[in-house]
Amino acid sequence: KNPHRSKCGVLRSKLHFAFKALKRAMMRMMGNLSLLLFALHAQMASAYYLPGVNPKTFVDGQEVKLKVNKVTSTQTLLPLEYYHLPFCPAPGGKPKQDHENFGELLEGDRIENSPYKLKFKEDMYCEQVCLTNLGRGEHPGARPNKMANAIHQQYHNNWIVDNLASASKVEDDEYITTRYSQGFPVGFVHEEEKRAYVHNHVNLEIEYHAVENTEGEYQIVRFTVEPFSIKHDFEPTEEGSENVAKILKPLRSCDRGLNNVHTDYDMVTAPGRFPQEAAGKVLFTYDVIWSENTELRWANRWDIYLEMETQMSATVRFFAIARKMVIVLVLSAMVATILQRNLQRDFDRYNRVPQTDEERAEALEEYGWKLVHGDVFRPPVTVPMLLAVFAGTGAQLLSMVFPTIFFAALGFMNPARRGHLLMAQTFLFVLAGGVAGYVSARLYKTFKGKSWYMNTILTALLFPGLSFATFFVINMVAVSQGSSDAVPFLTVVLLLFLWLGLSVPLTFVGAYLGYSRDAYDFPVNTTGIPRQIPDQPFFLWFPCTVVVCGIVPYGSCIIELHQIMGAMWQEQYYYVFGFLFVVFTILLVTSAEITILFNYFQLCSEDHHWWWRSFSNGGGAALWVMLYGVAYFRSLETNNFATYVLYFGYMGVACFGLFLMTGFVGMYTSLWFNKVIFASVKID
Repeated sequence: KNPHRSKCGVLRSKLHFAFKALKRAMMRMMGNLSLLLFALHAQMASAYYLPGVNPKTFVDGQEVKLKVNKVTSTQTLLPLEYYHLPFCPAPGGKPKQDHENFGELLEGDRIENSPYKLKFKEDMYCEQVCLTNLGRGEHPGARPNKMANAIHQQYHNNWIVDNLASASKVEDDEYITTRYSQGFPVGFVHEEEKRAYVHNHVNLEIEYHAVENTEGEYQIVRFTVEPFSIKHDFEPTEEGSENVAKILKPLRSCDRGLNNVHTDYDMVTAPGRFPQEAAGKVLFTYDVIWSENTELRWANRWDIYLEMETQMSATVRFFAIARKMVIVLVLSAMVATILQRNLQRDFDRYNRVPQTDEERAEALEEYGWKLVHGDVFRPPVTVPMLLAVFAGTGAQLLSMVFPTIFFAALGFMNPARRGHLLMAQTFLFVLAGGVAGYVSARLYKTFKGKSWYMNTILTALLFPGLSFATFFVINMVAVSQGSSDAVPFLTVVLLLFLWLGLSVPLTFVGAYLGYSRDAYDFPVNTTGIPRQIPDQPFFLWFPCTVVVCGIVPYGSCIIELHQIMGAMWQEQYYYVFGFLFVVFTILLVTSAEITILFNYFQLCSEDHHWWWRSFSNGGGAALWVMLYGVAYFRSLETNNFATYVLYFGYMGVACFGLFLMTGFVGMYTSLWFNKVIFASVKID
């Protein structure tokens, strides 16, 4: 019995069982994802659970605070503080800002008190707030005033009652439209005159629900604002009077001599009534309308915000992701089958013991991936330190993203807890500095690098430094534009402390542990002289493989990407993190599979420079995401230099981070694949 044939049979058997195990693992993973998807679909059909948010109860006549947040625009992408515009001033003349967390400050939220007075279950009719001067009117060639300019730029108010964001109700001759995102508009521009008109009257419609088993206590479950533009004819009253002005020709709702009636669309558009131009002295008024909603419970009050008309329903998203999972399952089966059949044939050829002179001559003319066994684990020629730094940063970002999405899917980072999502991302990224240091150091040690100190410094400073520099430039632009996106100085100092005081030391600790471990063990030895690489076919050229390898993972996440872009740039709510967890997992799996496949093709073409290629192929989806971002920017219809800096600055950093994450996954799965196949052949 030939001992070489016996060894060859054992290796074939191991390979066969390895790929069978790989197929079973893929099937189990897809099965688990399917179960998770069904569970998420069932959860989407029921109420949203918002852990960590305690309900507040009210009694008759109790004061209800109406708070104002930043005014936002999907055209400029630069939010402004509410009192940056000439609205009615806060009580006492100086606004009081709510205690805001770290994430709210980074997001540009500025929640402040307002001059609007509300008492629970007490309706109010055309209450006067103040008289304010909006500035000169609009004239050709003249610069519009602040309010008119904000209206032309489509700014929206964002008001809050009981931590519930305001919905916007817009009425015309035919329809009544209610939107649960982006707040309500500051005003409107007349289609023919192209003049700006301000919404100086609002109907505050608030619905409440009685607390079960507690008599006389209620909870607020809905808050809707219906804005109107009303040109009041008035005369200012003396200081100290009950009202700030005497309305000469009042609406029915403003006439104290008539029965109480609320302002409505018919009153505002009646003959002889005109909208209020955003100029000169303007009287601001409001109505408060309380109503009981016996069906809507407090636990369900955010449901309608999170199931907006602009987003797909849970059922549509469920079937869309299910189709993607089928595609991934088919792709996994194809990759496993192709590799199994080709590798089985390669092993049979490489491990065959020649018996005749003809077989010995054929064995001397070997071809394929076995020929590069002496070079396949050779350290990369081009900047190996940078590759180690990229891999460490990719591992750090992955360690941040997975826990964030997981806990968000459990409901711990909901819209009612403003700023918590960004705060969690920041702290997790800081704590994952040790992961970056460990991965980068051990990989650099494998590359036989000597400048370990420089490698650790770059790991700690390169991506965070690039991100902070981008943030600092955008922050300066926000300051110059007077935007609420401008982060306070103390918050910037805290960011620097988190980076330099926590993340950098943790990176050095991780690097110390990484250098203390042995370098990665490879199944074959590396020769002293590199093997010459033959000419490669065009479809294995670097640009071609990056483009092809990126389009498959990109196609698996395009639906969720569109929704995330809407949440980032159009002030929409995004809370389907369970679906996002599934989609992100699919993205990583497809990136790994397509990278392994092209890594095999590259080795078969006797090209052993796979380190950088596998990293770039794995990160190819970031290129397509950036191209999608460029196309998405055109839909925003903006032409402002500050907006260009803001949008492409943050999109560039996000896509670079995605490149590092998926590139890390692609390179390490290719490393695992190469170790498996080269450990399974007989090397003379």
